[in-house]
Amino acid sequence: MKEHVLLGDEALALGALHAGVSGSFGYPGTPSTEILEYLVDNHETKGGPVAQWCANEKTAYESALGVSFAGKRAIVTMKHVGLNVAADPFMNSSLCQIKGGLVCVVADDPSMHSSQGEQDTRFYADFAMVPLFEPTNQQEAYEMVAEAFDVSERFRVPVIMRMVTRLAHSRAVVRVADSARDQNALGKGVPADWMLLPALARKNYAKMIEKQGPLGEWSDGYARNVFVPNPARTDIAVITSGLGRNYYAENLADLAAACGPSGLPTALHVAVMPLPVALIRRVCESARTVLVIEEGMPFLEKQLRGLLPKGGAVIGKYTGHLPRAGELNPDNVRAGLSRALSETGAAPLPPRPSVLDTFEAPELPARPPQLCQGCPHHDSYSALNLACARLNEREGKVSTVVAADIGCYALGAVAPLKAIETIVCMGASIGMARGAAEAGYKYAFGVIGDSTFLHSGITGLVDAVSAKTPVTVLILDNSIVAMTGCQPTMLPSSQLEKIVLGVGVDPAHVRVIEAKPNMIEENARILMEEAEWRGVSVIIMVRECLEAFRLRKKKDAIAKSSGGKAPDA
Repeated sequence: MKEHVLLGDEALALGALHAGVSGSFGYPGTPSTEILEYLVDNHETKGGPVAQWCANEKTAYESALGVSFAGKRAIVTMKHVGLNVAADPFMNSSLCQIKGGLVCVVADDPSMHSSQGEQDTRFYADFAMVPLFEPTNQQEAYEMVAEAFDVSERFRVPVIMRMVTRLAHSRAVVRVADSARDQNALGKGVPADWMLLPALARKNYAKMIEKQGPLGEWSDGYARNVFVPNPARTDIAVITSGLGRNYYAENLADLAAACGPSGLPTALHVAVMPLPVALIRRVCESARTVLVIEEGMPFLEKQLRGLLPKGGAVIGKYTGHLPRAGELNPDNVRAGLSRALSETGAAPLPPRPSVLDTFEAPELPARPPQLCQGCPHHDSYSALNLACARLNEREGKVSTVVAADIGCYALGAVAPLKAIETIVCMGASIGMARGAAEAGYKYAFGVIGDSTFLHSGITGLVDAVSAKTPVTVLILDNSIVAMTGCQPTMLPSSQLEKIVLGVGVDPAHVRVIEAKPNMIEENARILMEEAEWRGVSVIIMVRECLEAFRLRKKKDAIAKSSGGKAPDA
């Protein structure tokens, strides 16, 4: 065994390599990005298994499905809201008889550090009736990938691995194997197992239901579901999942001191889904009150209410013992434990000394995120603001709507620009601008980045063209997926105009302009001109991201110094 210091994401990626993965696909999204970055780098620098970025999570999942159908192991990566995009193939794949192991890694983001929602992936696993693995540390992230592949192939189902931000982006020493498992042999699945025509889908659905019993038995016997009984303690028991186990463990020493002769409560850590029902029932029958400590939404807590014997109580996030929104941490778990103990008649936990008790922290000014200095989006939005101000002045009322999207350019919502009015999900900008135009706003702008346009904006543009909606689409082309760390855009900038023309936008109303400080006045004039067009117009505002420019120049310099031919600028 070797030891490496790895991010949770990197540990999972290395675990996939050592488990014999043959194909890895994904779309960048914090906090999942580093998983596929690690695998792509391994492919490009070491000739490892295929690893590719895809246009969106749906196409990534479908590519992984193709690898599985071919008999080999595949992994697909995304953040929690990305699973919404991939939901169609994901849900349907649960009815396919998976051949090569298929693991879908989804990174949830409690507290919404870089997301528009706290969505909990466990609800998707329950909905699809597929297994879910939830590591609590980097070592488990590494080891559980192989177990997930094995379960996928044993039960012939797709499997989810749920990560969360704190685990994905923290480092630890990980002991890894000296060698990797061989990749599966090439060999197609049985066509009837993969064609979801209604007659076949009904049969496969019946098979999926039949698998639930064996999956439940597997879950009850899974070694990472850790059950620690204490028959002497009948007032309270604890069930943890994910990082909740770590935060509970950080309070165990003080809890043991406060518990007295009766000892620590009965405890169960739930590491997988389907839920280990037999183990959970044992916990529920052992105590009058069960405290659930789980990272994310109160999924387990809700499920437990149907398993609890008469007269018992389940407490946690629904009851206010733990915060419903945001992340767990040792302190709010300690407060929940202390309140629960008090309510059952036991002594509460003593206050934990804090460095803040003896140190007065200074008031720090708020530092909201902003666009980078010199960002091309600043110049694009300056032109848009100028155009909107003049259009509204001309009409004598507010006649503009500016719908935007997810990406760096979402920062156009904050001061000093305050240029955009809506941010909902990837690709929504064009559809929302179209809807606002149909509702009666004369000038409707949809602002979208180049990568997001390729991800899920093209279909919105198709709708607008089909309906001949008077809408102006701004594609902010900075040549890179900047928000998540400068991953490559799926197609080069030169292809965007061809795509726009290909879906039927009038060539006379497709404009490609440069986003530069000295062109703000001219660009505002062009925006106003196209806004007056009573049909679909598309303006592609082009200038390379400064960070991408620096990375490209650094790569060029390295290539030249090593004797290689640097790519053209």
